[in-house]
Formats: sequence, structure tokens, C-alpha cells
Amino acid sequence: MTPQAPATRDIDAVAIGASAGGVEVLSVLLSALPASCRASFFIVMHIPRERPSLLADVFNARCALPVREAEDKEPVQPGTVYFAPPDYHLLLDRGPALALSSDEPVHFSRPSIDVLFDSAADVYGERLLGLILTGANQDGAEGLAAVGRAGGRTVVQEPGGAAVPFLPEAALQVGPVDFVLPLAQLQELFATWGTR
Repeated sequence: MTPQAPATRDIDAVAIGASAGGVEVLSVLLSALPASCRASFFIVMHIPRERPSLLADVFNARCALPVREAEDKEPVQPGTVYFAPPDYHLLLDRGPALALSSDEPVHFSRPSIDVLFDSAADVYGERLLGLILTGANQDGAEGLAAVGRAGGRTVVQEPGGAAVPFLPEAALQVGPVDFVLPLAQLQELFATWGTR
């Protein structure tokens, strides 16, 4: 691992936000995770609200960790990947446990990346890593700043390599951000999770 990437040994949770182009990036990152990884991953993808999501099914076949759609009041399990269901905000509660909300959309989005990041920062603080990937609106930029204010690590996909750079650029404008990494280095980071 190069020195320009965050250490993972003291990270208990990873909050990830993406929209346009996110499925392709997540395919690279989640398939790189080793089965020994003990961090929990919480992902908001902007997807159509009116139909069921197939994200958990799609990624379960590509990831060494269990992948599931988040359920309300479900206790968080280590070494598990959770996707927000369509048309519900995904939040973290003390415990830690998952919570779902049908509150108003944020930046026209439900689920909202900002909502996930804000609540995860409250629960995990310095043991959280927030990651912003490719996306077409600014939902997630303020949430990533909240992760940083809580002492967590903040990471943004390098905008020049993102399918849609608007969200990474928005996160950098709100800033400050700890790490700006290209996809290849993000993949390397995920591949070493839990092995260092």
C-alpha cells in the first residue's frame, strides 16, 4: 500500500456514496475485499425509487463478504456489506444498528448519501471512513464533511477518473478531504482491508 492511502486497521465502518457510474466502480471495489475483512460497509446508491433493487443480489455473487439490503432495526454485523433499499434513507443508530426512514428526500434523493454519512459519523466517529465515488449531484458532499468533523477519514475518487465527476468535485469544494485516490489505488486499499 502506498503512503498516500489511509490505514484500515482502526476502521470499523465504511460509508460509501455513489450515483451515476457507481455500479461499475463498486464492482471493482467490492470484489477486491478479502473474506477476512471485519469492517462493516454501508452503501447508498442513487437508484430509481419505484422498483425493487437488485444491488444486493448482484454484488453477493461478486464479493467475498455477505451482501444484503438493509432492514430496519437490524443489528450491524462485522464483515458485512449493506445497501440502502430504494426509497428509504439508511441511517445508523447506537448499538450499532440500522435504521430506515421515509423522511423527505435530500438533494432530490432518497436514500440520501448525506443522511447516511451524518448518522454514521455520529455513531462511529474516528473509526469511520467515508468514501465518495462517481455521481451526478452534490448529495454526499456535506455528509463527507461531517465525517471529517467527527474525526473520521474522508476519501474521494479522483474526479478525472470518475464516470461522472460532479459529486467528487462537489465533495472537494466543500472539503477538506484527507485522500483523493484513483480507482486503481482504491482497489488496492480494498484488497488489503483487514490484512494489515
